[in-house]
Amino acid sequence: MHLTPFIAVDALSFGISPAELVARLGPPRRTARNNVALTAHDYSERVYRFQDGGRLEEVTGRAPVLHLDRLAIPFAALDGFVRGQDDQAFERAGFVISPRFGIAFVPTEPSWVTALARHCIPTWRAL
Repeated sequence: MHLTPFIAVDALSFGISPAELVARLGPPRRTARNNVALTAHDYSERVYRFQDGGRLEEVTGRAPVLHLDRLAIPFAALDGFVRGQDDQAFERAGFVISPRFGIAFVPTEPSWVTALARHCIPTWRAL
């Protein structure tokens, strides 16, 4: 996964709409509403979750290596990297959340990383 925090995931902007996503990637393998009222567009390798108004909230995908701007961080080192580089990092429901890098992940769930829109961080804090 290539991430420019709060800006883009794999060259797709956080400003993309559901219709633009489908135009770029084709129809998702599956579309479903989750338990926090987001609509998930599942493309197997990536899941894009949108609010009802069309705003992209988060992108989850396998990231054996997270490419963060110019850095390449293996998933096995991600927890230590985040805790060493983001003094605002916190844990909720088994996830490590990094406000600096805009990511959430479960260190024991190999290679799944969720890239977050900036406005999602307060919601994670409030859990």
